[in-house]
Amino acid sequence: MKVSPSLLSANFANLTPDIEMINRSECDFLHLDVMDGVFVPNISFGFPVMKAVSKICTKPLDVHLMIVEPQNWISQVRDINAEYMVFHQEACTHIHRTVQAIHNAGMKAGVSLCPATPVNTLEDIIGDLDQVLLMSVNPGFGGQPFIPQVIEKVKKLKRLIIESGSKALINVDGGVNAETGAMLSEAGADIVVAGSYVFGAADPEEAIRSLKNLPSRI
Repeated sequence: MKVSPSLLSANFANLTPDIEMINRSECDFLHLDVMDGVFVPNISFGFPVMKAVSKICTKPLDVHLMIVEPQNWISQVRDINAEYMVFHQEACTHIHRTVQAIHNAGMKAGVSLCPATPVNTLEDIIGDLDQVLLMSVNPGFGGQPFIPQVIEKVKKLKRLIIESGSKALINVDGGVNAETGAMLSEAGADIVVAGSYVFGAADPEEAIRSLKNLPSRI
């Protein structure tokens, strides 16, 4: 299983030790949740923070924009050397155009779905995506409980990916721990985002390792 710890749960009074831990750890990405207080009822951090993080983080950045009009920020995400730019289907009118623009900027493109958005809405774009991020909590706040219906949603998305021949990876964000991570792995997830499970652990590197050791279907 690939693991993407969420910076949202790190210590914002002193981010450097947490990022150094990420660099030492076995995780695959650092997940950056950008919230605007419009698309979601919270504000997290913006590009000045992400630019500073990018200078000391040695892991690839997985940027998740929970904002309106995400297409307006492609160049800024590119400029922090992000590997993935992930935006919400619900926040973007012209998804195909935005995916093309992300690819043209040299990044991998992902689309995120809120818990109540069905996966069949991606049928006409799935072949162009590098990642689909399924929210297993309602976006806006860390530390929420896992929504169990997302397990079946992962299975549906995996079938869609296989049937379409897409190479998109399935990422799941929200309420991930060793127990829910095992269920997501069995359902077909490729990546999990973990915030409080990692940064709230007595041994964050071991928490990451416990998720890394889950079976992967990649």
